Amino acid sequence: MKRSKVGLLLPILVLALGYFITFEVNHSFYQAKLLHYGASQLQTSLKPQATSMVRYPQYGPFDKRMGYVDLPLMLDKLQAQGYRITAQAQFSPQLMQYSKLGLFTPFREKAQAGLTIDDCSAKSQFNFAYPHDVYRDPNDIPSVIAASLLFIENRQLMKPQPYHNPVIDWPRFAKASVNQIATAFGMSATKGGGSTLATQIEKFRHSPHGQTRSIADKFTQLSSAMFRVYHHSETTYVARHLLVEDYLNSVPLSSAPGFGEVNGIGDGLNAWFGMSLTKVNDLLNQPHTLANSGKRGQAFKHVLALIIAQRRPSYYLLKGRNDLNLLVNRHLHLLAKQHIVPAELANAALKSQLVFTTAKFNPRRFLVNDTTSLPDSKGVNAIRVNTAQMLGVDLFHLDRLDLSVQSTLNQQLQQQVSAYLQGLSDPQQAKQAGIIGWRLLNEQQLKKVIYSFTLYESDGLQNYVRVQTDNNPQPFDINDGSKLELGSTAKLRVLMTYLDIVAELQQRFVTLTVNDLRKVDIERGDHITRWVVNYLIRTRDSNLAQMLDAALKRRYSASPKETFFTGGGEQKFNNFNHQEDKLTPTLYQALQGSINLPFVRLMRDIVSYSSSYNYQGSMAQLLHNDDDPNRENYLKAYAKREGGQFVRRFYHQYKGLSPQQRRKQFYATIAADKDSLSAAFRYLQPQANGQQLKDFLQTRLPTRFSDRQINRLYMKYGEGKFDLANLGYLVRVHPLELWVIKQLNLPYQGGAATTENHIKLQELTEQSQAQLIGVYRWLFKTRHQNARDVRIKVMLEVNAFLSIHQRWQKWGYPFNYLVPSLGSALGSSGDRPSALADLMGIIQNEGKMLAKSKVSNLHFAANTPYEVALQHLPQRAKQVLNPAIAKVLKRALTNVVEHGTARRIHATAIKELGDIAIGGKTGTGDNRIVTQLEHGRRIKSVAINRTATFVFYLGDHFFGTITAFVPGKQADDYHFTSSLPLQVLNGLLPLLSPYITKPDAMCQITSTK
Repeated sequence: MKRSKVGLLLPILVLALGYFITFEVNHSFYQAKLLHYGASQLQTSLKPQATSMVRYPQYGPFDKRMGYVDLPLMLDKLQAQGYRITAQAQFSPQLMQYSKLGLFTPFREKAQAGLTIDDCSAKSQFNFAYPHDVYRDPNDIPSVIAASLLFIENRQLMKPQPYHNPVIDWPRFAKASVNQIATAFGMSATKGGGSTLATQIEKFRHSPHGQTRSIADKFTQLSSAMFRVYHHSETTYVARHLLVEDYLNSVPLSSAPGFGEVNGIGDGLNAWFGMSLTKVNDLLNQPHTLANSGKRGQAFKHVLALIIAQRRPSYYLLKGRNDLNLLVNRHLHLLAKQHIVPAELANAALKSQLVFTTAKFNPRRFLVNDTTSLPDSKGVNAIRVNTAQMLGVDLFHLDRLDLSVQSTLNQQLQQQVSAYLQGLSDPQQAKQAGIIGWRLLNEQQLKKVIYSFTLYESDGLQNYVRVQTDNNPQPFDINDGSKLELGSTAKLRVLMTYLDIVAELQQRFVTLTVNDLRKVDIERGDHITRWVVNYLIRTRDSNLAQMLDAALKRRYSASPKETFFTGGGEQKFNNFNHQEDKLTPTLYQALQGSINLPFVRLMRDIVSYSSSYNYQGSMAQLLHNDDDPNRENYLKAYAKREGGQFVRRFYHQYKGLSPQQRRKQFYATIAADKDSLSAAFRYLQPQANGQQLKDFLQTRLPTRFSDRQINRLYMKYGEGKFDLANLGYLVRVHPLELWVIKQLNLPYQGGAATTENHIKLQELTEQSQAQLIGVYRWLFKTRHQNARDVRIKVMLEVNAFLSIHQRWQKWGYPFNYLVPSLGSALGSSGDRPSALADLMGIIQNEGKMLAKSKVSNLHFAANTPYEVALQHLPQRAKQVLNPAIAKVLKRALTNVVEHGTARRIHATAIKELGDIAIGGKTGTGDNRIVTQLEHGRRIKSVAINRTATFVFYLGDHFFGTITAFVPGKQADDYHFTSSLPLQVLNGLLPLLSPYITKPDAMCQITSTK
């Protein structure tokens, strides 16, 4: 009896189970309940601080493009640069457990995203949208497109049941499973996938490389898709329509030439066929008529081609276009036969041909409200470059990140300044601006001049970039990306160096008694130390400010008659105005009038101090007492101390570069002289042949060399012909710089193309000791006394300029090298407008170097589980200059505007700014390659460029630079001076005045409603 009951119940249970399965397959009622309950627990909440309760995706094309994969690394980089997390999405415990399983986080993903930039007042500056052409609502999709897609890819998607699970198409899934099993047992079976739109979206968005590589990948796609579909509701009607929209917006369609990666039907139409999604939609939504038949057929055929091509996009859209056309035609017949597409539309499509575009793609299409062609785009590009550098990505990938940035720029002022600079090429506006005239321009020269302007605002905690622009149509950024000879602006660096030395000596000697001061041993040429000691003996005044003021009243001759030994040879200098030749001005007056010779002589005094035995670490300490029996011990101690410093400096300067990059950087710093270049080339590239030496020289020198000349140079500077000390003398560099470069390059002689450093700093320092002792031991050889003295002068000057360069770098000098010549006092070492602004910022901020901010806030992945916001925090200021020096320099710069070379702007400043102080330094650079030199004077030369600059401060909070620049040989025809940027600034002051005179006007945030 019991057996009969069991036998009766078993079929009933089987039937019930069968009925339940059938019901569930058709209706998905119970799984909908269960999946929605589980998915509803997978939530995030935005917290006002950083959290560890978050997991970022590790792969997936969509997640990589949006930046979600690299967010942990980018956050670490930003926090190391002074940014703090102010808000971050936190996963629920259930979502944390779910994500640990490797499943994809469920949320409503963005069809379109990209970089947006707002200015400091929250006004839009830049909005990049990728993909560009997308559907924003399922109702926008023409019904014929949706119906065709579902017929081809997912026929069960729109079943009428409200709880229908769209992730699995059971008939296709079962068929695909049977085929897979048959294939596994070696049986022949037709290939066909069981993927639905939902799983395909998961695959090409989130799976590694957008592919299904294993059963585990397929399981991850299925599971993730189910939780995503049921995340917000038990019913799936809305979710299913969104699947159609998401698929059409994000289906990958290979990479089109000139376009790059193509995602979505909208961008696919444009990239492959040159068609507009909007126009295609309009045509397909119209009633079919005889007039529009051809265009409707063509539009539909191209959409259908993309839907089909997604199976093998790299083949069908490139090499297999004929096969694609045939396949589309077969589908058109089938779609018409099944009444999915009206017969008249299918027939019209069959009559048309697929036409692939050959037009060049314009990347500005990705911009919403494109402003990059406007004159203020330089500021936006500067923000993009700065952000890309902070995140460690290139601009292409930056623009596609799900990221919003708030810059420190003022968009309105940026546009006004940019438009003004652009207008200066127009003769009428140029006349109104007053830039036509003597020492300015003529009408024929207007279009060739590039103007660059930068304005910073300081709040005592940070320096904010408010305006950064130029009128250069090319992407090159003169302000941040140039190395220009900016002339007399270098005098400001020289004067700062001088006052820094005075303050340094005052601190050393101020506590000494008069008797002790008189006993101080001072080298004969060390005039700065002598003056400081005499001042303290005479005044007994310990007030540094008064000493600095007295230091500026020291007088230097402006006579050009003296010949200076510098840069390894004799050189003469001239004043800009010959009426100044007979003057002996104070340094205060010399800065006011920008007189050259006093600053050349001041630089000579700085070099003498930096190479004297009173300066700690100077090589001259070795020469102070020739009879000292401990001289060898001095030499070894010096080698150990100073050698280590030089090796460390050169090691860090060159360690991250490839051999080619090291040599290129080094060759750019040495004199454009055949002997110096040949000696360096033969030492660093001993395996190179004569033809390579010839090619090398002829890319750097205007002279054409015969094979005989090359052979002579090749043999003269052959390997082993000169020891390291002599090579340093010949090349006019510190010998250890040559040696370090060669040692770093040695591992690469096997041909490995890598920038990896194969030698450690400690090992290099130990190896350098014997080299350095050899470098300096020749100083004690007394034979050929005169030759020794000349070499000593050269070496002392090289060492002195290394010391001076360290001071300049402390104040933001942007380059790794100073030309070891007194000409550096007049700008021969080059400079950069942004670096001059940094220098003025130090003066403006009482000797503090504040962090420079272009980006104040970053907001990643808004309204997603990966959302995080960061704000730039003020970093601790570095006191790089004595405040007393900054104050005395600021007064001196005010005098330059009131009575000196910048007085052209004084009247306008009073009119526009009232009693707000303005000061600055002018500079004119005539950058040339000397082709003939005679008795230290330039006889012939070729122009490289011409510049004129004014670096300024406005009141207590603003500072910046304005530069006029003419590149190339055409600069020979220009003779403008710093009067040009001053006159341009005259025209800009009325635009700046509302922001300078009203402290809170710069970044007022106004409602956009």
